[in-house]
Amino acid sequence: MGRILIVEDDKTIAMGIEYSLQQEGFETRVCHNVKNAKDLMGREQFDLYLLDVSLPDGNGFEICQRVRADSETPVIFLTAHDDEVNVVMGLDMGADDYVTKPFRVRELVSRIKSVLRRYRSQTGRKAEIQLGSVTVHTSEARVFKNGAEITLTALEYKLLLTFASHEEQVLSRSQILEAIWDVAGDFVNDNTLTVYIKRLREKIEDDPQNPQIIQTVRGLGYRAGGTAHAE
Repeated sequence: MGRILIVEDDKTIAMGIEYSLQQEGFETRVCHNVKNAKDLMGREQFDLYLLDVSLPDGNGFEICQRVRADSETPVIFLTAHDDEVNVVMGLDMGADDYVTKPFRVRELVSRIKSVLRRYRSQTGRKAEIQLGSVTVHTSEARVFKNGAEITLTALEYKLLLTFASHEEQVLSRSQILEAIWDVAGDFVNDNTLTVYIKRLREKIEDDPQNPQIIQTVRGLGYRAGGTAHAE
C-alpha cells in the first residue's frame, strides 16, 4: 500500500493513526518532533507524509518545506486550527490535503488513499505540457512563459496542471477544487477559487483582464485554451 511517515506529538493520537494504517496494509514510521522526523527523512523514503502542524520544536510546515525541496511526495496536514490562514498557508506550501482535529480515523484513511491514488495517476503524465505560450515541465515542476521561467506557489502550480491536463474541456468549480485537494474545509468557496484563478492569470496571461489561456465559460466553469468564452 505504501510507506507513511506520521509526525504527531500526541502519542495517543499517533498510536491510533499508526494502528489503523497498519490494519489497512500500510507500513508506518512515527516521529514526535521535527528533529527526529528530519533525521529519519535523511535515511528513509516515504510515499506520504502525515504532519501535525504544531510540534514541540517547530511545526509541520518546516517538514513540508523539506519534502518539497526534493520531491512531489504527497503531504497531508493535521491540525487543531481550522482557520483559513493556516489552511491556505499549508496548501500554498504544497500540501495535498488538510485534516482538522478531532477527526474520524476512517475518514483520514480514506483521504490518504484518495491522495495516493491521485498522485500515482499523475506520475504517468507526459513530461512536458504546452498550453498556449506556457510550458509545464511536469518532471521538474517548473513553468515557463515564452521561454522565461515563472514562479508559482505549489497551489497555483496544481491549479495550472489541472487546466493543462484537461485542455479544451470545461471544468466546473467543484471539479477544479476536487482536482486540487480532497475534502477541503468550510473556508473553500467560490470566492477562494476565484482568488486563486486571478492570481494564476496575473502570472501566465498576457492580458489578465482578457484571459486567453484560462477562460471563463459563463454558468459552467472554466476552460483552458480553445475558442474564447472569456469574461
